[in-house]
Amino acid sequence: MSRQLKQLCIFSGLVFFLLIIASCSSDPDEETPINPVPPPAPIPFNIDDISDTYPSVISFDNRFKWGPYNTHDPSIIKDGEYYYCYSTDAAYGIAVTPGIQIRKSKDLVEWQFVGFVFNSLPKQGSDFITANGGTPFNSLWAPYILKVGNEFRLYYSLSSAKPRLSVIGLATASSPLGPWTEKGLVVTSRDNNTVQTNAIDPTVIVTGGGEHWMYYGSAWDGIYLLRLNPTTGLAASDGDKGSRIAQRGFTGSTINGNIEGPEIIYNAELNKYFLFIAYDWLETKYNVRVGRSDSPEGPFLDFNGKDVNEVGDNVPMILAPYKFFNHGGWQGTSHPAVFQDDGQYYMGHQGRPGVDKYYMVLHIRKIFWTEEGWPVVSPERFAATEQTPVSQEELVGNWERIPFNYAVVPGYAEQQIVPDFQEAAELTLAVDGTFNGDVNNQWTYTPPWLELNWNNVSTEKVRVERGRDWENKKTCLIFTGLDNEGTAIWGKK
Repeated sequence: MSRQLKQLCIFSGLVFFLLIIASCSSDPDEETPINPVPPPAPIPFNIDDISDTYPSVISFDNRFKWGPYNTHDPSIIKDGEYYYCYSTDAAYGIAVTPGIQIRKSKDLVEWQFVGFVFNSLPKQGSDFITANGGTPFNSLWAPYILKVGNEFRLYYSLSSAKPRLSVIGLATASSPLGPWTEKGLVVTSRDNNTVQTNAIDPTVIVTGGGEHWMYYGSAWDGIYLLRLNPTTGLAASDGDKGSRIAQRGFTGSTINGNIEGPEIIYNAELNKYFLFIAYDWLETKYNVRVGRSDSPEGPFLDFNGKDVNEVGDNVPMILAPYKFFNHGGWQGTSHPAVFQDDGQYYMGHQGRPGVDKYYMVLHIRKIFWTEEGWPVVSPERFAATEQTPVSQEELVGNWERIPFNYAVVPGYAEQQIVPDFQEAAELTLAVDGTFNGDVNNQWTYTPPWLELNWNNVSTEKVRVERGRDWENKKTCLIFTGLDNEGTAIWGKK
């Protein structure tokens, strides 16, 4: 099958499985309020009520009960006492209004659905697609939110069944809940033979010097970097599409899988920019890779010092479909939203339960930084668990350990039909400092870092803390880190 047909399958699949919705249009200069229907009175929150699937609330009439459910491709910002989450117009098996879903939370655990950015498809984006011979999907994808001064800037993605006929547009507001006003199209892509990526999946960084950079793209020619006008939030040069900054590897002449959903942050303590990227098909093998750079313009290097813009796949892979004991697992775990609050970094993303991949649940995970300056994420979702020191004695006993191995399956949706779950195996730490019954395996603990030395062949350095065991609805110990080759290692006790 040709590459263009493969891409068409991706977009058709997104429409069929995620985006069954209706649309209309509005005046481009008209402010568009969020859904005006007031939410019902809140019901008491119980964290144990959050489930992997949600058949009782899937109807659109129950949208104010969705909480973390039906969240896909999130972007998260904190303003005042609330975190606000903006996400793709997708829901389990039903039609939803196109407009970008909005949720809010005070604690990153209890989420409240509050409405939409738009009441319909934004006219400027829709008109561009129509003028170029396409019909826009009845959905907005993968938004990105940031605040510049007192202005909230919401970048949205709108696409069509024509490969690469897509736009990234900008709307602004003085409040995270709107009303929002269209400001223009930032970057577009067309269904032609021009070398370009697909104009969806934006993320933006503002440097200390006041430069604004957008990273975007899905499949085709990889992830692109585009300079923005700081005053307008639009492209610094009209018609500019930027240049490629990251791409995937190939097996023969077949690409190893999709590359999309970038997220860029700057860690001031490490004085580095970190580019998080989604790999593979969104319903199954979806996983997160990361590269870092001294400059927002790159090059971004992976764990082995390889430029992510060279042909190849990169490590570390810090999040991927996983399965702990006695649970169906989570697949489709990517399209990261990375944000920080008071120095603590978090990653938000969707998870699709192994029992039914069409459910979509918002996951929030804490990010930690290794001593070598690489991000790793918690093996369990954030639950505001009280943190107290973990003693060495508490580590002794049986753990569930997940090493993030990875098998390349070249292609897209039709080829990547298996999630490739990274599955737990038993790890037993003995009181004498050995593990798994082998005297050549040695463990040491210098809080919060646990080091596992596998017979002097492989070393894993992982960070220990307390967390919530979501699979069994109780508290637990968890660890996360990398081995000496950049493979992510998770654990739970």
